[in-house]
Amino acid sequence: MSTAPRVYVARLAGLSVFDPNGDQVGRVRDAVARARTDDLPPRVVGLVAEMPMRRRIFLPIGRITAMEPDAVVLNTGTLNLRRFEKRQGELLVLEDFIDRHVSIPATGRTGTVVDVAMEADRTGTWALSRVAVREFSGRLTRRGHLSQLEWGEVAGLAGTPHAQGTAGILAVLDNMRPADLANVLQDLSESRRVEVATALDDERLADVLEELPEHDQLEIMAALEPERAADVLEEMDPDDAADLLAEMPKGEQDVLLDLMQPDEASPVRALLDYLPGTAGSVMTSEPIVMAPHETVAEALARIREPQLSPAVAAGVFVTRPPMATPTGRYLGVVHFQRLLREPPSALLGGVVDNDIKPLAPQNTLGEITRRMATYNLVVMPVVDDHDRLVGAVTVDDVLDHLLPEDWRDREHAEPAFLSPAGDVGTGAGRSGGGRSGGGTGDGTARGGAGGNG
Repeated sequence: MSTAPRVYVARLAGLSVFDPNGDQVGRVRDAVARARTDDLPPRVVGLVAEMPMRRRIFLPIGRITAMEPDAVVLNTGTLNLRRFEKRQGELLVLEDFIDRHVSIPATGRTGTVVDVAMEADRTGTWALSRVAVREFSGRLTRRGHLSQLEWGEVAGLAGTPHAQGTAGILAVLDNMRPADLANVLQDLSESRRVEVATALDDERLADVLEELPEHDQLEIMAALEPERAADVLEEMDPDDAADLLAEMPKGEQDVLLDLMQPDEASPVRALLDYLPGTAGSVMTSEPIVMAPHETVAEALARIREPQLSPAVAAGVFVTRPPMATPTGRYLGVVHFQRLLREPPSALLGGVVDNDIKPLAPQNTLGEITRRMATYNLVVMPVVDDHDRLVGAVTVDDVLDHLLPEDWRDREHAEPAFLSPAGDVGTGAGRSGGGRSGGGTGDGTARGGAGGNG
């Protein structure tokens, strides 16, 4: 293998994985090691990579040609696409060791693990070798000393950790998209998932909750103090907050809504009043709303706001005052492409499209889908009986409610995907695709029940 003699696992996390043709097949999420009974450091048998559609698979260490600072390269384009599941005796380096509280017998000091290195010996067998430990400091204003120690110089690495923090794992996950971070959380144990999720700041946690299955959302919300749960709901989009609250008992809904700021709770309460499966229940109550006297240039500035999703930013709705939903009289919509074709000084009132009938709050998902498909739209206005804009339905809102309820749940994801070589991986067993029950050095013969390899 053409690679550095020592590789720190936390630095691998997030790196792109390429096949021999230079095509990206996924991203590294962790390393898999197998504990040994001879007091030697755990042997590394492979990496875990995340493929498209949030599928995590196992990459045997023998299939890896190089682990460079910016990429991991494979020596094959044919992969076993069976979903990765940790087996008895196996360890996930980042999940099991980062933030673990350990001690250093030589000095009597304690600290937390911030990274773990793996090295290959002359035979090409990889094993965990060194541990980066941040020592606990009695000074509140100074971070503890960082030591790089041999595996055997650190106590507390074996067995179930007595304590495990979250700072290190959050640093590793910091640059992930919310959907990817939600996917990682689903692979953690229940207790660890709650620990990591609740350590996120309110805005980040709100984004991640929107990407999790309902049972995980409820599990994490139950672990929060009511005041903080209300703060997180305030950071969520009103329609997502309403969907989450709708899964809670009425009493819990009322408590959290009362703890929210009135101006944040008001649109959520309004969404909860609509019948499930209607435009009113799936719409966002915070689309882009502007007055007819504002210009195209001002509208383009609004849709550049980074917190807006691409679907919401696809259209600017023009109404009479007031501009917050429910607005004054609805005048029409200016789609993003129209904004690009008009002079920056043009007034929005002069370029609106109003020849497509808006949705009504009581329209069903079937009606919404047909209308959006007929006119090739990604966002449509929802207008009440008084011609007031009350919200907008976006294509992602529709997809989220048309897909099966458990579509975000990894356990119910579609089992078959195309490999980089074009082969279908159905989990039926592929040559060299698994890791052996005995933990071989390169992990290329992971056999066993179920046709794993």
